[in-house]
Amino acid sequence: MVKNIEELKKANSAAMPGDIIVLQNGEWKDVVITLNCTGTKEQPIIFKAQDAGKVLITGHSQLKLGGSFIVVDGFYFTKGYAGNDAIIDFRISKKQLANNCRVTNTVINDFNNPKRMDENYWISLSGKNNRIDHCSFLNKKNMGVLMAVILDDERSRENFHSIDHNYFGVRLPLASNSGEIIRVGVSQHCEFNSNTQIVDNFFEHCDGETEIISIKSCSNVVRNNLFKECQGGVVLRHGNYNTVEGNIFLGNDKEGTGGVRIINKGQWVVNNLFYKCRGVGFRSPLSIMNGVPNSPAFRYVAVTDAVIANNSFYNCTPISLCEGSDTERSVIPHAVYFGENVFYNDMDSKIYNAYDDIRGISFVNNIVGSERKRELTEGFYQEKLMTNKVEKVIVPLPYPSKTAHRIPDSLREQSKGRITSALTSYQGFHGAELYLRIKRNAYNNCGAKWWKNSTDLFKKPMVINVPDFDALAKELAIKRDVPIVLRLTGNRYPIMSTLAIDGNVTITTDKKIVEFSSVMLGYFFLMKGGASLTLDNFFGRGEGLGVDYFISTDTSGSSNHSNFTVKNSSMEDLGDVFFNAAKSSVLDSIIVSNSRFSYFSYKKGVLFDLSNETDKKGYYSVEKISFANNSFENNKVQLLSLLRGGNDESTMGPLLSFTNNKITNCNSKEVPLIKLYGTQQSSITNNTFSNSNDGNVLIKYEDAVRAAHTLNNNSITKSGKIETNKYVTEKDNIIK
Repeated sequence: MVKNIEELKKANSAAMPGDIIVLQNGEWKDVVITLNCTGTKEQPIIFKAQDAGKVLITGHSQLKLGGSFIVVDGFYFTKGYAGNDAIIDFRISKKQLANNCRVTNTVINDFNNPKRMDENYWISLSGKNNRIDHCSFLNKKNMGVLMAVILDDERSRENFHSIDHNYFGVRLPLASNSGEIIRVGVSQHCEFNSNTQIVDNFFEHCDGETEIISIKSCSNVVRNNLFKECQGGVVLRHGNYNTVEGNIFLGNDKEGTGGVRIINKGQWVVNNLFYKCRGVGFRSPLSIMNGVPNSPAFRYVAVTDAVIANNSFYNCTPISLCEGSDTERSVIPHAVYFGENVFYNDMDSKIYNAYDDIRGISFVNNIVGSERKRELTEGFYQEKLMTNKVEKVIVPLPYPSKTAHRIPDSLREQSKGRITSALTSYQGFHGAELYLRIKRNAYNNCGAKWWKNSTDLFKKPMVINVPDFDALAKELAIKRDVPIVLRLTGNRYPIMSTLAIDGNVTITTDKKIVEFSSVMLGYFFLMKGGASLTLDNFFGRGEGLGVDYFISTDTSGSSNHSNFTVKNSSMEDLGDVFFNAAKSSVLDSIIVSNSRFSYFSYKKGVLFDLSNETDKKGYYSVEKISFANNSFENNKVQLLSLLRGGNDESTMGPLLSFTNNKITNCNSKEVPLIKLYGTQQSSITNNTFSNSNDGNVLIKYEDAVRAAHTLNNNSITKSGKIETNKYVTEKDNIIK
């Protein structure tokens, strides 16, 4: 038994094969645990919690492994951060790597650097033959890959690491690149074998970016994992001869849910089930990329010698062939075997989208259900599909080949030792038995045994009356772990200082008009990272209001995500900027509905300013923005400025929905009333614009990478012009 870090250091120095060092229950704060002892295969040295989950690693802490045959069991990393280094690093120094070591039954939860842009890994895997199993990893919010496999030199290549039976849960959209869960290698090491095994894991709500697992090396295996409602997929980004086999992708109709993206040589995608995956483009259930001519290994090497076989797709969006085709990515896939796959779809008219010449793909014996009439090319045929309902999921049954077809001998030979089930002329995923095994393993055998992977987040709010500014300031200064509703019962609120929103806060005036005045201030409400602020039936009017921003997000660049909602409210002349998303802050959503904004009249003002991420690195402030059924009247400020700079293609947002709004007598003059730069998807539909920005720009679209915009069914009368680009689809707009 060891009680503190000094005793642990001594125990590590003296440890012999077979020893068990027990860490006493309690808080181990601001510790660097360095383990470099040497056990044996038969007698590893075990460092375990007295009781699993009751050794709390907190504060500025980390674990470093640099020995051999060490087992770490039952730690809980919480209420802390690791800085620039990994939380768990299988390397003490460049000279001292871990080999044959294991971390098990351990949890890392919300152990984030305080600032969103301060990047680090949670797990850094170096050395060889290391294992991470039965661990739970949740709520990574700052930048950086959750788990990185390092291939810096020969001591870490052909490593045969095992990442198995873990739970990866809840990674919110990062609003930038580097939101992967697992990355194996980096671009400069992409031609080296890693042989990492990623098997029997459960990924749930992993929405950080388009790559959940990013493979950037050779000869890796991704097998028998469950991906539930994840906005992204397994991306074979660099490297050759990787295998994706026997995985289940449960999209469950969630927007952006994907599957597998294929680049490079010799990739196999076999016997996977794609269920209601609704991603498009790079997030398609399956996408085969175009390559760059004479591409260096770290760019887009053309797809060749790939095998896509025995997969089943149930009510998925169309798969994507020659994805990314443009003037640079112009090399089509070659020598691709696409056979024995099954498609059931009663929702979509197409099975696939082809963006270039697909003659290099051999389509053989693929079956398409007869739920809808479709024109099929050679290699596909249509017939009624029989399905099997397994625990609420409908799995198409494998089908015997309708024609006398035999898997080529060369492929049968290649499959030996590479996949667990032989290629077969039976079309589709190998049925309910494998589905049940993978799902039951995910729910019953993934993650730390002592940890509940999902928790109840809903608590009953506390309602508090606040008659004046002092009472409002007092209540907001109290930290609570339950939501609160603050009812402004007074008529006038002279603002004397900035008030911080920290927690889940709703503010209401119960539709009574409340007047705000102030001394000169930068902000009135400052939303801390992780806060949720709702204005509900909030009727506010400015009177001598001297604030630059009525509401601003945290200027510290917190890694915690926030949310902002306005509903059933009325705002009049509240500040230079009504809502400001500060640089390096991040919001999951801004929802504005059934509300009125009027008489904002500051010369350089903007109602919603989301344009402070100016670094041109693909960063942005908010994932989803929705304006619905609102009225904007008699304003002399910009309505919305939304910026996502740079040409990164790894993120899904920002996503803008602007529907059923009425914009009347609004003028921002020298700037567009609505300016969108780099917005990935937008829908501006069923709105009425009248007498707004006449003679200037009403809406301006600018994009550096592919985007999808719809501008439909709007009525535009005596208002400014619309500047579009090739990514904007216009339909049924009435312009007078």
